[in-house]
Amino acid sequence: MTKHMAALTACLVAGTFPAAPHRERASSVSTALTPASIAFDHGGGEGSNWDVKAAAAYLDKRQGWWMEWPRAQRDHQTFCVSCHTAVPYALSRFSLRAPLGEHDPSPNERKLLDNVVRRVRLWREVAPFYSDAERGPHKTAESRGTESVLNALILASRDAQGGQLSSDARTAFDNMWAEQQIRGDNRGAWLWLRFNNEPWEANDSDFYGATLAAVAIGAAPADYRATPEVRKRTRLLAEYLQRESARQTILNRVALLWAAAKLPGLMERASQEAIVAELLSRQQPDGGWSLPSLVGDWKRADGTPQEQKSDGYSTGIIVFALEQAGSSGHRDALRRGIAWLTANQDKSAGSWPAYSLNKNEEHHISPATALFMRDAATSYAVLALSAYADTSF
Repeated sequence: MTKHMAALTACLVAGTFPAAPHRERASSVSTALTPASIAFDHGGGEGSNWDVKAAAAYLDKRQGWWMEWPRAQRDHQTFCVSCHTAVPYALSRFSLRAPLGEHDPSPNERKLLDNVVRRVRLWREVAPFYSDAERGPHKTAESRGTESVLNALILASRDAQGGQLSSDARTAFDNMWAEQQIRGDNRGAWLWLRFNNEPWEANDSDFYGATLAAVAIGAAPADYRATPEVRKRTRLLAEYLQRESARQTILNRVALLWAAAKLPGLMERASQEAIVAELLSRQQPDGGWSLPSLVGDWKRADGTPQEQKSDGYSTGIIVFALEQAGSSGHRDALRRGIAWLTANQDKSAGSWPAYSLNKNEEHHISPATALFMRDAATSYAVLALSAYADTSF
């Protein structure tokens, strides 16, 4: 273990975290959903010319479709919590309440939250999303590992808005910790679904899942994070992320940058700035980012060429992660990214463009499934634009 890693691990074990430079914490409660505490001078209204109502309508409609889609149905009258539609929706939809004058979750947001709570409460009874018998070796364990992290992330993020961790969220964390790998090369992480699909279900997605677990822990109140068992498990997670980060794609390191902003002490500032520098070097002339440029030489299974133009998913998640990172050194790059997001919303549909890394639209199951990347793109664009609207350097 390096000297720096040992120092970071000591911080995590002790439950004390150094404050990131150039950034003030808005409160003692870290949340996965509250806009970053950094602030931007919008200087002329960048980021203000997007249709909030249309974005909300698109996200609500797509989540409604997903919850009713026959292939999404699961045991005990529940549905699969998907990485492309349901999870981004859960993380982003709340940020549209204030501008829309809403005081409560939308009906589909409530239905999703109720579904997660139901599966958490029935954890020992409910069948996994996928089983070995149905989908091949390891799918039961991979499903349990994946779902345990996603459930904790969604419920901890919901509870962070009120600053108190509910009993259901605590149970979700208990389930998550029980699935954490504690030995072997993957110790500290979780088994993750592998269907040879980037960016959420590939062989490198264990790392992505571990970053989401870190975001979930960062969303929990400080008193929960300070308990001895949670400190011990968080240390294992931190060691895994530090140990494996160098071999990850830049897209996975974007998620790590987000996690580091939510769980102080996870990365030294210099390592965060190195990720930022690489991201800035990949920004396209139009101000956006292109997803294929962030995942190496990944090839589509259908043999079609990757889309090289800027897209809403990579631009949205990168801008959001940069906002969370909080350095003023990338202000211009952020403004260009925000300008791209503002200019590229489909106002009639409410969504942002995005393209699958695995197949083109013609090879999808249906036109509805061809929108999966657009679902994620719209959620992260909403998060990025909402954070920008609420803050200033």
